[in-house]
Amino acid sequence: MDAREPGTDAGPPPARRPGRTGERLGRRAFVTAASAAAVFAGTGTAAGAATGPAAPPALTGLDGALPAFHSLLKEELRFPLAWGTSPIRDPRAWRRAARAKVEEHLFVAPDHTPFAPEFGERRSERDGFTRELVTFSLTRYERVRGALLTPHGRGPFPAVLLLHDHGARFDIGKEKLVRPWYDDTRLASAQEWAERYFSGRFVGDELARRGYAVLAVDALGWGDRGPVTYEQQQALASNLYHLGSSLAGLMAREDVRAAAFLAGLDRVDRRRVAALGFSMGAFRAWQTAALSDDVAAAASVCWMTGLKEVMVPGNNILRGQSSYYMLHPGLARYLDFPDVAGIGAPKPMFFLNGGLDPLFPADGVRVAHDKLRAVWRSHRAEERLRLTTWPDLGHVFTAPQQDDVVAWLDSVL
Repeated sequence: MDAREPGTDAGPPPARRPGRTGERLGRRAFVTAASAAAVFAGTGTAAGAATGPAAPPALTGLDGALPAFHSLLKEELRFPLAWGTSPIRDPRAWRRAARAKVEEHLFVAPDHTPFAPEFGERRSERDGFTRELVTFSLTRYERVRGALLTPHGRGPFPAVLLLHDHGARFDIGKEKLVRPWYDDTRLASAQEWAERYFSGRFVGDELARRGYAVLAVDALGWGDRGPVTYEQQQALASNLYHLGSSLAGLMAREDVRAAAFLAGLDRVDRRRVAALGFSMGAFRAWQTAALSDDVAAAASVCWMTGLKEVMVPGNNILRGQSSYYMLHPGLARYLDFPDVAGIGAPKPMFFLNGGLDPLFPADGVRVAHDKLRAVWRSHRAEERLRLTTWPDLGHVFTAPQQDDVVAWLDSVL
């Protein structure tokens, strides 16, 4: 989901209704054999009536951006591999099985390409830390440039992998979280983003001042690796599917690789690496914690819900385009969003939501939190799970919330 209006993660091109999100689909009626079977299953003649061919079903249309039979499809989602639903009763065995199922649906293979880093580009000193650009092989396909911040003093340091949001703002990626000392052309955009969502702070700089090594890298489509346009997102996702790959799967694998790179630095205590993100970055943080053994803890700000509860007319997740970054085809046949996040148990994990967040309805957050509690409880590790809702806040990561997260990181790393 993107942030055309505060906190959104799936927004339209600016030419359509500025400040709002949305793409409109036409009201073209359609029918397929599969949909007809789903909608009209069980249709037949009454007992004793004359037998014969059933009458052809009426055409079905769209309910906004959903097929008219979407409620039937939702009813079929039982998440059979979820903890408590799965026949697997050992939490560690469940974790292995659930993680393998997620890996199966990434459509992108694990990557063990040597990182071959180049350090020191645009190196400079800041109040309490050193900042530099580092270039490394994120995958076998591409070398990328990341912002690396290192506290002054003797390491090894605890570290945070910072994962940026979507926001339908593609000219900046890592710069949303780390002040772009290396690029004055991006500074104005980055400062505006920090004012809108982060109380004017650059979260990465704040973490480095407080003693954490920090790495932030652009996801495909942002900053140095873009910028993609809003309208190109669907084509990008479709082209990767045609190539036997996946946009969401690639982002997941890249985040795992970035975590491994950070954990392997001499300046970092590899036992104390956390993932932290806001909005789409929050999705990335709990996903990375689920898939990476290099991440010891994760804090996710403003991205957690049950799938069924968020798949309702009007919600931004339905608008396509941006949602492809968070869509693993077919995975919902097995696991819900909190089920995937639960693979990270029993690691310390912190989920923050805003009570006024329009993207994540309260019932969806409640369903997700209940599932998360059940998984950590199965590990006898409930004290390692923190679930917080700020009732008067929307889709933001304010200075008090940041202070809360840093205090939590200090306590678990």
